[in-house]
Amino acid sequence: MSRRVLPYRVPSEAVVSADHWRLVVDDGEVPLPEALPDWDYQMDLRLRRSVRVDLDRARRESGLPTGAALMVSAVWTATGSNLSGPAQHIRLAEAGTTTVEFDFGLRGADLGGLLLLDTALLLSQRRSDARPSSPRRAGSVLWSDREAVRLQGDAPQFPMAVIDFARTSFPDDAAWHLHISGGLESATMGSLLLLVNERNKTTTDAFQRAARPNPVDRIVLSAVYADAARIMVEHALSQEDFGEDADFPEGSLGATLLSLVDQLFPGQSITDIRLRQRQSAALFASDLQAAVKIFGESS
Repeated sequence: MSRRVLPYRVPSEAVVSADHWRLVVDDGEVPLPEALPDWDYQMDLRLRRSVRVDLDRARRESGLPTGAALMVSAVWTATGSNLSGPAQHIRLAEAGTTTVEFDFGLRGADLGGLLLLDTALLLSQRRSDARPSSPRRAGSVLWSDREAVRLQGDAPQFPMAVIDFARTSFPDDAAWHLHISGGLESATMGSLLLLVNERNKTTTDAFQRAARPNPVDRIVLSAVYADAARIMVEHALSQEDFGEDADFPEGSLGATLLSLVDQLFPGQSITDIRLRQRQSAALFASDLQAAVKIFGESS
């Protein structure tokens, strides 16, 4: 296993003792598992962790003076939504050994795919008087580790995020937008992102109640699914290398689109489907409505 070599002294791994992350549930806490198969975007996560730091030893082995300000930080990254952010920062100025407790929540709407949790011991303030071999920049990493949990819920068909469209280039009054990026070989969870406009209460309410939708929610969710399916199929057919003979990696965007097209148009060749779409886009749109059973019981 390779190890990153930093241009300054760092303490030994033993200066930090970190417990595993814990997931807060209704009746207490459980160790954070490798995967949450029942997760969906409505499920917010609350996480806790205890970290013990030998501050005197950390400073000494890094060549830092007594009293140098340190900090422990937790940062999260979600591969499904392509979002990340600071979870919690705790400043450490005292001496001796100290124990800090991380305790924070993450919105389910911001997550998806693989959730990465990075914990680090950092130099919190720049030191102009540091030795050449010692860390001097604020944010210099003295110790770090990473844990990951796969969010495998079946409820969202793709990662999603609720945002204010007024702060984007999308029309203020649009209800949703399916963003597709990357090539057909790219990972699906990093290539698809459903953006829902938080200003459209009807749509956001429908997704919040997706587990138990009312009649209006079912109509909204059916419309979103039908529109997303149309965008994905049209995107697939626009790619010249998209065909039934293509060999896309498992979990890739190409493999996902092949599966979707096969589900919606069983027994039909992609060549025939592409030809029909190019000859009559309006009729093909009706074909898609029928295939997804828009506003039907199974939508």
